Amino acid sequence: MKDLFPRAACLQMEIEQGNVAANLKQLQQAVADMQPLPETLLVLPELWASGFDYPRISEHSRQTPALLTALEEIAAQYHIWIAGSLLEPRGEGKKPPWNTLYLTGPEGVQSRYRKQHLFSFWHEDEYLSPGTVPAPMESEFGPLGGLVCYDLRFPEISRAYSFAGCRIILVSAQWPMIRLDHWQVLLRARAVENQVWIVACNGGGNCADIELAGHSMIIDPLGRISAEAGEGRSSIQAELSEEALHQVRSRFCSVAERPWAGSDQDKILSLEQLQQQLSRKRSQGSRIVFTNGCFDLLHAGHVSYLEQARSCGDCLVLGLNSDQSVRRLKGVTRPVNSERDRARVLAALGCIDYIIIFDEDTPHDLISILLPDVLVKGADWPEDQIVGAAEVQTAGGRVERIVLTHDTSTTEVIQRVLSSGA
Repeated sequence: MKDLFPRAACLQMEIEQGNVAANLKQLQQAVADMQPLPETLLVLPELWASGFDYPRISEHSRQTPALLTALEEIAAQYHIWIAGSLLEPRGEGKKPPWNTLYLTGPEGVQSRYRKQHLFSFWHEDEYLSPGTVPAPMESEFGPLGGLVCYDLRFPEISRAYSFAGCRIILVSAQWPMIRLDHWQVLLRARAVENQVWIVACNGGGNCADIELAGHSMIIDPLGRISAEAGEGRSSIQAELSEEALHQVRSRFCSVAERPWAGSDQDKILSLEQLQQQLSRKRSQGSRIVFTNGCFDLLHAGHVSYLEQARSCGDCLVLGLNSDQSVRRLKGVTRPVNSERDRARVLAALGCIDYIIIFDEDTPHDLISILLPDVLVKGADWPEDQIVGAAEVQTAGGRVERIVLTHDTSTTEVIQRVLSSGA
């Protein structure tokens, strides 16, 4: 692996909403005017080619392959790398596209990152799909962290990047002027917290009816601004020093420190405790997800199902059948593991926020009390047979039926163990 990119630049564009040809021409001319040195890392604004042109979002996503070819040609001409977000079509069915930060070099797309957090205030969640688990973007100069606009407000992403070895975090944004002070504070905070270089490119001027803040910045690992743009169309550049990063981390390296802070068994709550916690979550607008099951011998199918359930909202509550409940449902030889042991193992899963044990045969009464925003069950259950579905829907919530991706069952696992004579 080489050292850091020797230099970085931001091309702050005034995006013409929906005018892909004009935006590409603006980019080509601006790069020609800039004449970037070889091995420059050039960052562009969020959705630099189209803006948030929702009525034609599918049409714009289909133009992305041609735009990536154009970026490859620019990268090859100047021997640079270009990072900026574009609409990535999903391909399967009619699902909305991703807002994807592409890293394109002289030989084409090298890596990509899909925006995690969609800004519902601008209706992004109605027209775009959120990305999956974020991972560093690999490059010839080491791993790079990627953020797209609203992602900047979630420090855990940048923290994970720095712990994974990223020394540069890129931000591609359309950040509004009304929140310029947040942009400046958060960028410097991410640099200081993670002892990394931040290269953040914002849009400038007006895009549709929104005034963008501009003020693209390149920030060193001490939080000092190496270069900053104004409000309109412009470009900035700065040298990136590997030595500056090493010097900061040689004094103390907060990036390396990751102590284990607590006990997962604290997730196992009584009904009263759970109601108190959910009340706090709801007061801030979090979406509560509920699912239930016995989870006697935890296997990969369970874990995959629970991860998908958690992705349906902001907080996952698991209703766990008690030992008495399991015996009534599955016979006197079950469960293999006690309710407390099952709960303790499940609590160690990061996708689960809270666990509550119930004694009834079904969680109907529990669901009626909690009234989650999303009720999750396996797709093998018809919706009209899902316990609690009517109550959740009447309260304004929804039901999600998840396709099971692993053909595994606890009963089969037990039978295999018994047949093996173990």
